[in-house]
This record gives sequence, C-alpha cells and structure tokens, in this order.
Amino acid sequence: MLNKILIILAIIIAALFGYASTRPDEFHVSRSVVINAKPAVVFTQVNNLNNWQFWSPWATMDQDIKITLEGPTAGVSSIQHWDGPKAGKGTMTTTESVTDQKIVYRLDFEKPFTATNTATFVFTPQDKGQTEVTWTVEGKNNLLAKIVGLFVNSEKTVGNQFETGLQNLKNMVEGTKG
Repeated sequence: MLNKILIILAIIIAALFGYASTRPDEFHVSRSVVINAKPAVVFTQVNNLNNWQFWSPWATMDQDIKITLEGPTAGVSSIQHWDGPKAGKGTMTTTESVTDQKIVYRLDFEKPFTATNTATFVFTPQDKGQTEVTWTVEGKNNLLAKIVGLFVNSEKTVGNQFETGLQNLKNMVEGTKG
C-alpha cells in the first residue's frame, strides 16, 4: 500500500514539474497612471531614491524594512539596498536615466528567492501638462518561479503593487491624499 502511495505521489510531482516546465521562460508586468504634472516633476520623484520611501508600495507594506542608499542618490549608479521581513532582501541599481523620459533599474533579489530582473519607468508627456507614467518589470522565470506561478498569479500580485505605488506617486506629486 505504501509503495502505491509513493508511486502515485511521484507521478503527481513529475506531472507538476513537467507542466511547470512548459510555462513561459520570461515574464512582463506593466501598469500605467496619468499624473497631473509635467514629466520633469514626476521624473525627479522616481529618479531620486530618497523619494521612494514616500510612495513605494513596499515601504508602507513592510514597516520594518531597512533601506540604505549607496553612491549618488539620483541617476545612474545610485543604489538602494532593502531588507525586510515582508519585502525580502535585495538591491536596486539605476543603470539608465534619461532626463524626464526614462529610468531603468537592475533588481537583484536575495530573499525570499534569488533573481535578477529589470524595472523600467517611462514618462510620456500628455495634453494639459500631464504625464503618463508606465512602470514595467521583466525577467526570466526559472523552474521554481514557474511552479509558484501555477498557484500564485504573480502578474496580478505585482501588478496590484505597481498600481498602489503609482497611485501613491500620483497622490504625492499632485499633493492629494488618497
């Protein structure tokens, strides 16, 4: 009887791994918001890592997060390290900063998993002095991420966090409460 249970369990695990391996090798999550401010105003809030504590969804989600900065506080080579029980541990490094247009970050996660992803902010001028801000993250799905993805909708989870962060950024820049 025990042998049959072990065989069935092995078949289920093999099927799970087999199905997970067919999942996409890469992921992409993107959200946007229109902010009533010119690109220069919004760009400054995202480009300066000191400002992230005021609008980042993880700063409010993880009250015990410890954030340290290294190098310049804004622009290429600015670095933010984070470590928190809910937010995990990692490093964000600014790799590209095109004034009022685009910022690219390399995200190196250590906990709860190891991964390297790319986050990008694009600032698109709109009518009436507004700016559309698009926040995107992209990366590779290893087998563990593919298995987790069978049970957790990462696009929705990360997307919701981006929506919260973008709304916080909008509220801060526009001087509203939300």
